[in-house]
Amino acid sequence: MTEKEIIAGVLNGNQKYFKELVDKYQSLVLNTCNSFLHNKNNAEDITQEVFIEVFLSIHKFNREAKLSTWLYRISANKSLNFIRDNNKRKLFKSIESFFSDEQNTELQIPDNDSQYNDTDDIQDEKTELIHKSINTLSKNQKIAFTLSKFENLSYVQIAEVMNLSLSSVEGLIHRAKRNVQKKVLNFYKMK
Repeated sequence: MTEKEIIAGVLNGNQKYFKELVDKYQSLVLNTCNSFLHNKNNAEDITQEVFIEVFLSIHKFNREAKLSTWLYRISANKSLNFIRDNNKRKLFKSIESFFSDEQNTELQIPDNDSQYNDTDDIQDEKTELIHKSINTLSKNQKIAFTLSKFENLSYVQIAEVMNLSLSSVEGLIHRAKRNVQKKVLNFYKMK
């Protein structure tokens, strides 16, 4: 089935065509969401939300664009919204716990000798640091950087997904790389 046939079938309300759309693009959407969220369960949940959004708004799709471009855009936006909302919930919980009457008397302090024994732990720490650094980028830098580094899209494809010029995408990715490098270097300077 061609992309145009799938879109026409979905627009006509045919569930067979919608299933075909999901089957064809599910891994693309899931991988994109996971690139932003770094959590498979959350990525699966957001993937479902993306396809619900596609089903509800397929009539808004510009048929001259590629369906994959539209799906990347929805996936990136849903993932970033999830991150933003999750950060708000964490902030609220931390404020709530700060003002709560209950005091947590147990402090968990890791043993310095055992903290860096395993190379997997060091690799996990580096990966977490990079992901945290990426999450501090501006929205457009984060989208461009993630689509480039994790989804391996070309700058031209990213420009199409983000509806920006090629030079804007190049600038976003350059600044994003520089910002991530700065944060990682600053972290290691402080150690």
